[in-house]
Amino acid sequence: MRIGAIDLSHREVLAPMTRMRADLPGNVPNDLMATYYGQRASQGGLMVTEATFISPTGNGGYASPGIFTNAQVAGWRKVVDAVHAKGAKILLQLWHVGRQSHVDLQPNGQAPIAPSAIQAEVRALLPSGPAIGSMPRAIELAEIPGLVEQFRKAAERAKAAGVTLTRLGATGGKILAVAGERPIAVAQLKDSFESWLPAYMAGQTT
Repeated sequence: MRIGAIDLSHREVLAPMTRMRADLPGNVPNDLMATYYGQRASQGGLMVTEATFISPTGNGGYASPGIFTNAQVAGWRKVVDAVHAKGAKILLQLWHVGRQSHVDLQPNGQAPIAPSAIQAEVRALLPSGPAIGSMPRAIELAEIPGLVEQFRKAAERAKAAGVTLTRLGATGGKILAVAGERPIAVAQLKDSFESWLPAYMAGQTT
């Protein structure tokens, strides 16, 4: 079976599941994660990883793995090597959780950033257990190119770690940045349009 540029031997794909097993501090993928994915890999199969945050402000869950430091890249390389040793492919999910975060997960306890200052209706996973997400602040237009760059660098680091594919997570208030001729940031939200989008798009088309 062929999916894009890769060939698979069968149709069974490991679906992503949040595991919260990364080493702290640092949110570094570890030997336990390598064992988990390696145990489930099979010749010609595809493994879809748990979502992996692209920057310190993108964290939405206690002990979730990141992909923005050299240590994290090295940790993911262990996971990738375990999967490749079984002859399988691996897809790394990249995300910035946007409003689905909590001040306890943010650098210096700051408010999460989101497309708009709308509080999430879901719970963030903290060391003490689930808690309603903190009130976010709306991302500034000037911050959007930097967010795009964070996604680009995360994709480069994923490639350095040896992953086969990447995908961008963008549901329920998360931020999705797309690098193109005119980089923009887009969020898939229950509200059709949010406060910054018309102004940002107008600035990109003038």
